[in-house]
Amino acid sequence: MQQRNWEHFEHEADMGLRADAETREGLFEAMGEALTAIITEPAGVRRVETVTVHCEAPSNALLLVDWLNALIFEMATRGMIFGSWHVELDGQKLEGRLEGEAVDRLRHQPVVEVKGATYTALSVTRDSAGRWHGQCVVDV
Repeated sequence: MQQRNWEHFEHEADMGLRADAETREGLFEAMGEALTAIITEPAGVRRVETVTVHCEAPSNALLLVDWLNALIFEMATRGMIFGSWHVELDGQKLEGRLEGEAVDRLRHQPVVEVKGATYTALSVTRDSAGRWHGQCVVDV
């Protein structure tokens, strides 16, 4: 299992997401987990339904925004929350498999509603050791 880490950072009235991972796929997965963690504890989400999303963008940073906005769209339109994220990348094409369940307000106790990923503080980089780092601010 690859090592990946994520954290939230404050940004005015919004919320920042920051993560790092050994692979680019792992970075996108960690950012998905960080997104869910704004709303509820990811470990408390059951994996009962699978949703597939596809994204494509000309750069890693824009692909990250598209990925996060795809997750936000699926959560909003399906009334779901996700607890598992599996990303496959082929160049700048992303296929994501999300596992989760319908939001249960009593059990999940959602804290906020995420409205969208922004370009604020957006970056995806790879350090000299080959580790991937990314960040993005989301509108809550």
